Amino acid sequence: MKDPVENAELLAFTKAVDAKSLTRAAAELRIPRATLGKRLARLEERLGVRLLRRTTRSMTLTDAGETFYRQARIVLDAVTQAEASIRRPGDAVSGELRVSMPPMSGGPFLDTIADFVEAHPQVRLHIVFSSQMVDLRREGYDVAIRATAELEPGLVARTIARTSLIAVASPGYLTAHGEPQRLRDLSNHRCLMGFVRGELPQTHWAIGKAKIPLEGAFFSNNPDLLCRLAARGQGIALVPGVVAAGYVARGELSLVMAKTLRVEGKMALVYADRDFVPAQVRAFIDWMVARLPPLLQRAAALPDDQRVPPSPKR
Repeated sequence: MKDPVENAELLAFTKAVDAKSLTRAAAELRIPRATLGKRLARLEERLGVRLLRRTTRSMTLTDAGETFYRQARIVLDAVTQAEASIRRPGDAVSGELRVSMPPMSGGPFLDTIADFVEAHPQVRLHIVFSSQMVDLRREGYDVAIRATAELEPGLVARTIARTSLIAVASPGYLTAHGEPQRLRDLSNHRCLMGFVRGELPQTHWAIGKAKIPLEGAFFSNNPDLLCRLAARGQGIALVPGVVAAGYVARGELSLVMAKTLRVEGKMALVYADRDFVPAQVRAFIDWMVARLPPLLQRAAALPDDQRVPPSPKR
């Protein structure tokens, strides 16, 4: 009879899969890369099957690895749950926590996270800023903050804010080029664009049921950069109100077609739907849900008198 698989080997395997890199997995486990490699080799030897296909540039799961990974996650979650079941109410929250956030997560987010870190010093928090739609399970994230209604099966979302995408441009740009009166007029303007799901440059703006095809003069997945360029007179940007509000309040940006060029949405904390949520994950979710909504509401407040009236037609 073969020796039973050790928890350290399971953890090495699942970390390697989640991180998609032995070097990154070893860093997160705080062990040498060689030690991680030995644990993986020992695991495959115990099981008598190849779990990972590794090359110098990539690492993929075999069919047996896919099956074993799903079961290994169940085992490790059960161990975590068993440990938490004997934790006393007064014990400090601890453990590792990985969070994905969009680049638009500025002021209120950063202050709230800093407060969480001070309140829970034993939580090892990893914050990754990315506009890509991460796969929580496969990429090893516990929580993601998303400004989208898309939700994959097996995930739950807790809304933290109602958000709006608004169109903005500098007063100077609108004076020089005029303000568009209809959506089709946008094709005659410089439009500062983002990326779809953080991966592909936008080819259009989706406004309600309409899709407005646009060539785009500049592309970035950072809405604050789009605001900065718009404030310098480089064109019209469609950005989250929470990002643009400060620029509008200072008079650097004005709303464009305020009633038409507006997309309503929501921002949510997304995490895996499971019977047991680790204490550090639950603590982070509860902390953000309790503190962020009023901060975001204040940050997104837009003055009503900042809209520049349409320029007269020449």
